[in-house]
Amino acid sequence: MKTLIAAALIALLAETPLADPDAEARAQDLMREIRCVACENEPVSQSSAAIAEDMRVQIRDMVDEGATDTEVRDWFVSRYGDFVLFRPPARDASGWLLWGLPFALLAAGVTTGLLMARKARAKALSIESENV
Repeated sequence: MKTLIAAALIALLAETPLADPDAEARAQDLMREIRCVACENEPVSQSSAAIAEDMRVQIRDMVDEGATDTEVRDWFVSRYGDFVLFRPPARDASGWLLWGLPFALLAAGVTTGLLMARKARAKALSIESENV
């Protein structure tokens, strides 16, 4: 009897897709954009953590109630911070650093490479050829 009750409870708590296919597609897109807070670098859509299941249910509930994508994202950001988004906004210095640092490092690497190539070329031209 306990097994039957447990199975019924699990069936009731299982995630069910939304009836509207467009709303479900929006919910799935949001689930791919929101990071699981228990599993780093894994979207809520792919995580098997218990909190990810709760997050998926919350996303579906909010989409079903008519919340916009921005409202859903803002709700999760207010609860977990910008970390929960795979594409955090560049609102403050840390956001600009997060988005700008890779490009700055790339530019520094290219500049260093060009300077080294120029120095090597100048050194090669300054060496006199020896007549043997």
